[in-house]
Order: sequence, then C-alpha cells, then structure tokens
Amino acid sequence: MRILGLISGTSHDGIDAAIVDFQESDGHLVGRVVHTAETPYEPALRQRIIDALPPRPTTFAEMCELDTLVGQAFADAAAASIAAAGEVDAICSHGQTVFHWVEDGHARGTLQIGQPAWIAELTGAPVISDVRIRDITAGGHGAPLVSFLDELLLRGRGTAAALNMGGISNVTVIRDGSVVAYDIGPAGALIDAVVTDLGLNPLGFDADGAIARSGTVDEELLASFLAEPYYAQPAPKSTGKELFHLPYVHQHVAALGREVAPADLIATLTELTVRTIVDDVRRANVGYLAASGGGVRNPVILDGLRAGLPDTEVVLADELGAPADAKEAILLALIGWCTMHAVPAIVPGGTGAREPRVLGTITPGAGPLQLPAPVAALRDLRLESA
Repeated sequence: MRILGLISGTSHDGIDAAIVDFQESDGHLVGRVVHTAETPYEPALRQRIIDALPPRPTTFAEMCELDTLVGQAFADAAAASIAAAGEVDAICSHGQTVFHWVEDGHARGTLQIGQPAWIAELTGAPVISDVRIRDITAGGHGAPLVSFLDELLLRGRGTAAALNMGGISNVTVIRDGSVVAYDIGPAGALIDAVVTDLGLNPLGFDADGAIARSGTVDEELLASFLAEPYYAQPAPKSTGKELFHLPYVHQHVAALGREVAPADLIATLTELTVRTIVDDVRRANVGYLAASGGGVRNPVILDGLRAGLPDTEVVLADELGAPADAKEAILLALIGWCTMHAVPAIVPGGTGAREPRVLGTITPGAGPLQLPAPVAALRDLRLESA
C-alpha cells in the first residue's frame, strides 16, 4: 500500500511530503521511500500563519480562512507529489499546528489546521488527519508522535535515542526495551522568530548558522533562558510556540537592562538549543543518537552537539533509512498505513498515554472507502530507499 505523508512542523515554513510503499508480512513491515519533497509556503500565507500564532490575538474568521488556505496548500503539495511519483492509496496529513494546550503539566487539547477535504477533493484519495488528539484523549501529550517510528527503528541498538530538531526539539530514548519521549525545548523556534523579526535573512532562518557563527554567546542572557521552569519538568511533557515565541525572547532581553547585538542574540539562542539537548542526552547516558529535522542543516548546532557529547555517536537519521529532512513526513505515511490497517500508532512510554490507540480521522476520497484487513501488530520496520 502506497501512502503519502504530509506535514508542516512548528517552523511553519512549508510542507514536507513523502510517499512510502509499504509491504507487510506476519507483522514485519518494509517501507520503500519512493519520493520526498519540500514545498515552501507562499510568503503571504506564511506571514498570516505567523501573525495568527500565540501570543498574538486572532479571530475565528482568520482561523476559518487559514484552515482553508492551508488545506489548499496541502492539497497542491499532495497533487504535485502524486504527479511526480504516481498514485497513492491514501494520504495522511498532519496539517499545521497553531495551538497546543498544556495546563498543569498535562496536554488538554491541540489544534492543527489544513482542512483535509481539500486534499481528498483534489486527489481523490482518502485522507487521514487530526492524528494527535486521540493520544491526548487517552491521557497522552499528543507528542512526540515520532516516538512510534523511533522505537521501531532503534530496536536492538542498546541505549539509543532519536532527536528531531524542527521548531521544537524532541527526543525518544530507548533503554532495555522501554521508551521515554518528550519535547526538550526550542530548536529553531526562537532563532527563526528573531531572524524574521529583525530581517536578518529573507529565508527566515539562520542559513548554515552563519549569523550565529559571527556572534558571541551572551552568558548572562543564556543563564536567564536556561532558568526556564519547563526544562526541569519530568517527562513525558510537551511544549510549543505557546511558550517559546518572540515576546518570550524580548522579555528576557529586557530583563538584562541592556542591548544585545543581533548576532550575539542568535548565537545565544543557538547555544540554548545545543545546551538543552546536550544536558538531556547526557543525563540519559545515550551511546547512539540519530538526529533529524532542519536543525541538522545548521552546522553550529550539529558541531555543538558532537562537541558536547564526546561519548555519544551522533549520526543523521539517514543511517536508519529515514532521510533527516523527510523523517516526519515518513512518520505520517507510517501513521496513515497503521490507521488504514487498524494498528495503534502510539508508544505509551513515548507520549504518556494510558494505552495505544489507532490515530486519526478518515475523510473518504472519490470512491467508496475500502479498508484493508486489519493487522494484529507490528514486529519491526525496515525502511529502504527507492
């Protein structure tokens, strides 16, 4: 079964796509990655998303329009992937997260926009969507869902971990068959917010870490950031741009009572990303760390992780068959396959859910909705390149 996975992460810069051809036999699943693609949001749409995110106020009218516009953007990205790589049996769309409600250390709700009916209408394929909320109803955080894929890929590697660095960094740690996963803190979220706000790069991020490399870490400001109470909370836990946003940076800088040069601010936020990840990976005593997400394309971050973790083998997730830039889209394809086959796609130790659950809601495509025979459980997963 060929599944197209679609996601726009907390960097809200565009849509990642992956088509995976899955073959299952007696619980052994092989996924052949036949296509990956990245489609940037139109600048005007990206700006509207940014302007609607907390702590800025928004309206139901704006949310309705964005739900449609993002859904249409996802539909266009899906159609382009299908045109490039051939028809698919189903599509799994994560959509764009605009709010993740966490209160008293518990996830209460989550909101992803990008109306799936637009995708189903344009492509004719059934669409699985709204994949996080079922985990939350079962007591989980709805994040990091990637722990399900990580656990399958890291089996048999001893104490190992998978790190994803998008807007928010998250980690999955596998030890003696047990799984712990959680959001660490900001990866690109604060860096991108400042780069965009100050107009330091029209791309909206610190390309190749050039800005950070030109600055100097402000240790006093870094200490202020590191005092954030979220870092001391026990796992499982989740966070997002509800906490780590541009005004959050402004508040910390204002508390210093002095100005911070733009390059020094970017250098400090980059070091914050490195330091929080290094501290958590060290505590977990991880021997093997597979990294993915946009953060791996920033050499200042990747070099900082390797320097801070001399006893840990730090590799890209490509070594596990999951290209670092497409891993989350591959995860969505996997979730889609699991939902179509009635396979739970939650690792309770990863999200904090009481029990595994089948994820998502299905929007029918052009024809009658036909589900394949259920699969009892997955024993393992092997990813291959086309």
